[in-house]
Amino acid sequence: LQIRLLTWDVKDTLLRLRQPVGEEYATKARAHGLEVEAATLGRAFRQAYRTQSHSFPNYGLSQGLTSRRWWLDVVSQTFHLAGVPDAQAVAPIAEQLYEDFCKPGTWQVLEGAEATLRGCRKRGLRLAVVSNFDQRLEGILRGLGLREHFDFVLTSEAAGWPKPDPRIFHEALRLARVDPAVAAHIGDSYHCDYKGSQAVGMRSFLVVGPEPLDPAVKGSIPQECLLPSLSHLLPALDRLQGSLLEL
Repeated sequence: LQIRLLTWDVKDTLLRLRQPVGEEYATKARAHGLEVEAATLGRAFRQAYRTQSHSFPNYGLSQGLTSRRWWLDVVSQTFHLAGVPDAQAVAPIAEQLYEDFCKPGTWQVLEGAEATLRGCRKRGLRLAVVSNFDQRLEGILRGLGLREHFDFVLTSEAAGWPKPDPRIFHEALRLARVDPAVAAHIGDSYHCDYKGSQAVGMRSFLVVGPEPLDPAVKGSIPQECLLPSLSHLLPALDRLQGSLLEL
């Protein structure tokens, strides 16, 4: 057995926002004549996002929504919760934010991401994206110069199922025409990325962020599958290949 395919999460694995959501929302509101505290908007966004994700999972596609409408509603609810009840005043801000989050300048490539992707391709590994993102992802990756590294980009919007649903991983394996035993997934979410890909028989690597990892989670993951940064991936793959050769 030899790993042939690596699938990648994107947000907070390869890319992150240049500034926190609350600050981004506050800046756009100010440009439209509304003064709202960034911290208040940040808290309101997290609440609005959780509620919307629960009521209308995967952008509400199965309930007749589009991903664009879904996000515009999240922005509207965010400002409402932050004390701005005037939906008409918020509508142009929501449109502007939706467009801005398409733009590469809103995002930054995480340190070591490009070098790691190049290193993986140099080894002959095939790379693909499996992300709970919407249709804007292709353009963002292209604008940041990362799209060229991937055979394909599979979003939950395109697939119809979000991670950790096994069907999105099975669809990625079908597109790549590989068995799960020769594929590995890299992401920052224990539930969606690590456990989700493991459940279909893939190998998994968890990118550990700056926040301390829950001790119960940490204790359930082999040390060699934890990546303090993306620069740790290639050595981890070497160790994995060595263990597979011994089987």
